[in-house]
Amino acid sequence: MPCPTKEFRIMNPIVSINKLCKTYASGHQALNSVSLDIYEGEILALLGPNGAGKTTLISAICGIVSPTSGSVTIGGYDNLRQFRKARELIGLVPQELTLGAFETVWNTINFSRGLFGKKKNTHYLEQLLKDLSLFDKRDSELRTLSGGMKRRVLIAKALSHEPRILFLDEPTAGVDVELRKDMWNMVARLRKSGVTIILTTHYIEEAESIADRVGVINNGELLLVEQKQSLMQNLGKKQLIIELRETIDSIPASLNHYALDLVNEGQCLAYTYDTLSKQTGITALLQAISAAGLSLRDLHVKQSSLEDIFVDLVKS
Repeated sequence: MPCPTKEFRIMNPIVSINKLCKTYASGHQALNSVSLDIYEGEILALLGPNGAGKTTLISAICGIVSPTSGSVTIGGYDNLRQFRKARELIGLVPQELTLGAFETVWNTINFSRGLFGKKKNTHYLEQLLKDLSLFDKRDSELRTLSGGMKRRVLIAKALSHEPRILFLDEPTAGVDVELRKDMWNMVARLRKSGVTIILTTHYIEEAESIADRVGVINNGELLLVEQKQSLMQNLGKKQLIIELRETIDSIPASLNHYALDLVNEGQCLAYTYDTLSKQTGITALLQAISAAGLSLRDLHVKQSSLEDIFVDLVKS
């Protein structure tokens, strides 16, 4: 699904967060003036270390935590003054396994759908359970399920009332590979149907593979939100790895101008350059290496990953 145009984004945020702050009684400021628009049909990945404020932000958006100041609107509804209308649009998969013990899978999701005033739709719920490999467990009590199966039930609960927005708070933390695959297949289907998905994760490769935009949050502050490809281009760097025919103990003084790193136990030189620069300096570097009496075995380029960018942003 193509990303919305700039004009579409300006006109159609489905979630608008304005100067959101949250300070707890202990004095800890979990959110510090966070402002963000989330657009219909996009996948937004929120990255940040433990304690960065990701879960607090989601909880505030969903009306579970009351902010100290600021506002949130969801589909045009204020999430505090018009809580019920706003909450009907949201499906939330929490990080913690919060389920009862003796209820069955079917009754759990059927009851959850009824809480939002949705009409009975057996076909929809059955298909939902099939998509999550839960259909065979529909009559099982929750206490008999494994942790991975309980995670699937949480996802089914969140989707039972057909929300327009789905929040996934660390959804694949500690789950098996099969569930992770099922979940991302479902995310792809939901996105095609126009559902907006907000994801927090420690699995940066997941954000890199599925997100349209990436937000980085740390110490309660939203450091940036950018299109994933734009972020990779603007903040990512490329490294030219120069493999030498013979190992060296130190970089020749004539090459100091290029700020090279000696890597792989003296077998390679690493040259980092800006992807947006008109002049990379690679041609001059290779000529200087030859003039320094070094022979090349091979060359290859390494692109910064989203994880590299994230680490650099949090450190800065």
